[in-house]
Amino acid sequence: MKHPHATESGDSAERQKTARASTLVSVAVNVLLSALQIIAGVWAHSSALIADGIHSLSDLLSDFVVLVAGRHSGKGPDHDHQYGHQRYENAASLALGLLLLAVGAGMLYSAANKFIHPADIPAVHSLALWIAALALVAKESLFRYMLAAAQKVRSSLLVANAWHARSDAASSLVVAAGVAGNLLGYPILDPVAALVVGLLVGRMGWRFAWDALSDLMDRAASEDDIAAIRATLLATPGIVGIHDLRTRKMGDLILVDVHLEVDGNINVYQAHAITEEAQQRVLRQHPVLDVMTHVDPAEHYRDGNMPVAG
Repeated sequence: MKHPHATESGDSAERQKTARASTLVSVAVNVLLSALQIIAGVWAHSSALIADGIHSLSDLLSDFVVLVAGRHSGKGPDHDHQYGHQRYENAASLALGLLLLAVGAGMLYSAANKFIHPADIPAVHSLALWIAALALVAKESLFRYMLAAAQKVRSSLLVANAWHARSDAASSLVVAAGVAGNLLGYPILDPVAALVVGLLVGRMGWRFAWDALSDLMDRAASEDDIAAIRATLLATPGIVGIHDLRTRKMGDLILVDVHLEVDGNINVYQAHAITEEAQQRVLRQHPVLDVMTHVDPAEHYRDGNMPVAG
């Protein structure tokens, strides 16, 4: 038996509206910061500040990916995608992760070249430190704003984008330290800061890409979610036991397959009513897209999960 997830259009509209608003704020901040950092980095001779500006510029592409994914993931089921389009979010998160990996690799390559000729590393201007501090404050504020918006609508894609902003804040902190070291007479610290930024960005990219790929390969829900779904099913009146409970992620939602055990002496209509109630309880109480059930008579099972021969 199968029952479609009753997704309210109002929730979907709010989700898309929140995603769009937070992403547009991110776009505005990153346009200003990237321009300011790159221009100031070139003028102040700071490779670390330029690297941070390129990192901010890469956020614009990630914001574009979020906007596109948010628009498509809210579409309902159609002939080609009968479970809906929630996996657009997983695909977009994978693209974000790969983008971060590429940006991190580029930063590492650029910083490594500086170590070949350390004597040629120029002293930076104090303006670079002020710009790095401004970027740090702006990016940390952006992270807090975006994370609150993501948690409000329970979107893993928006959470990923928020933590992308936090990685920017961490990189700006490292850049500020590297620029300060250069100003204090240790010019090598500027490319060192650029190297650390590259490592931070690459690590974040790997985590996002791997998590998204795992979800696209039908990774199960968390143990806590599975335990909660199991408890809800067992608490349904008429359900004697359950077995073969399986889950898989689809965007931020969960697909559930389960065998429900009911009294074998009741008729088909009664069994159907019991399983319908079990399905509705799961759909109401958990982030579940769909519940596929199979009904089994309880007396055909020993210890709740093993079939009796004959």
